[in-house]
Amino acid sequence: MIKPAIETAEVGTAEAGDMPLVRRALARDPNAFRAIIKTYNQRLYRIARGVVRNDAEAEDIVQEAYLRAFASLSSFRGEASLSTWLSRIVINEALGRLRKRKRVAAMHENPEAQIIRFPLNPTDLNPGDDPERTMAQRQILRLVERATDSLPDVYRTVFVARVIEGLSIEETADFLGVRPETVKTRLHRARTLVRKALDDEIGPVLLDAFPFAGRRCERLTQAVMKRLDFEV
Repeated sequence: MIKPAIETAEVGTAEAGDMPLVRRALARDPNAFRAIIKTYNQRLYRIARGVVRNDAEAEDIVQEAYLRAFASLSSFRGEASLSTWLSRIVINEALGRLRKRKRVAAMHENPEAQIIRFPLNPTDLNPGDDPERTMAQRQILRLVERATDSLPDVYRTVFVARVIEGLSIEETADFLGVRPETVKTRLHRARTLVRKALDDEIGPVLLDAFPFAGRRCERLTQAVMKRLDFEV
């Protein structure tokens, strides 16, 4: 049986044990496949989503990439991390979809690309306790998602890899097949574009900043009424 620590590991924490896990997968151990998928699902999905800007297509790309990766798993030599190796397969699959999409003139892109719902931190957010905060966080996420989606392909991929996924400059350069200097240049440009997109939208949003309504308003009202010796 696979150790729970590996099966529930966060992205990147299993890299030190890549080869043993790969050997178990080559021996057709289902738990090894499950561990690989659970460990890298989020990273690979976000990378694919960052390229194609479509939830369903990104999921399909990741599935195809896993099948290709597992079919050629014997070629993995550990020269790069398993994470980087899988990321390369995903990026190649995603870019191939983009090229095919552009070649088919009759295929129209959805002008309103679906938006990936980046997971909120459950330790920081309890919707039942503070719905206003929940809504505010979701609004911020939507702003960032729209700004990311608006980036040109060449910048969006780097931005997703570095800023959203937290890959290093070297890791990003490795799986994209470009020089680290190129990653830095593209990242700088991407951040500039995202900042501008957020600046364009943040003005209207700030009109609703620091809301004091709903439960918070009611809680304060009741506290004051109670201190004034009114029944609440």
